[in-house]
Amino acid sequence: MEDKILKVFDPLRKKYVALTPEEYVRQHFTAWMTGNLGYPASLMGNEVPISLNNTKRRCDTVVFRSDGSPVVIVEYKAPTVAITQRVFDQIARYNMVLRSRYLIVSNGLRHFCCEMDYDRDSYSFLAAIPVWSPYL
Repeated sequence: MEDKILKVFDPLRKKYVALTPEEYVRQHFTAWMTGNLGYPASLMGNEVPISLNNTKRRCDTVVFRSDGSPVVIVEYKAPTVAITQRVFDQIARYNMVLRSRYLIVSNGLRHFCCEMDYDRDSYSFLAAIPVWSPYL
């Protein structure tokens, strides 16, 4: 604990960060993705910077393919924050820059995953978050 702020080590950023409710969700979700779904930590990044309409933003978590292209974007909210259309609008704006295949939103209690279809300019919600495959 530093300056009376509880911190947790983020293995993806390789540093200690303040343990906010959103950070709690991020740490558990990324651990679940790596431990249960097989996502390689080496291809994941937390707080990934992007430029959107000349403003700097940060994606909560991005999973990349081995060629460096983004395949999954995850947006986290605290458990007390409802998953609303506004949350989906936020991740959709980030995806205008990254053009990821999968978008995931989680507040630690509820998780939603959709797969983008750029050929049809549409998306579909999935029943489960896909297990890692190099072919995602």
